[in-house]
Amino acid sequence: MNNMKENTFTNYVKTSLEELTKVTWPTKNQAVKLTVITLAFCAFFGVFLGLIDLAYNELFKLVINL
Repeated sequence: MNNMKENTFTNYVKTSLEELTKVTWPTKNQAVKLTVITLAFCAFFGVFLGLIDLAYNELFKLVINL
């Protein structure tokens, strides 16, 4: 039974490595460009959500003080 597990694991590793050879990896320029786009989007979305949070916080303060 242990031999069966080893064969299954070995087969998994072999097929995984075969699939990795089929991957089209991005060039360095593409990787840098996509990373910058991702970071810019995250920063924009973080600021956007922060502003929404600030607005709801101020609205909540107004409602509490009524």
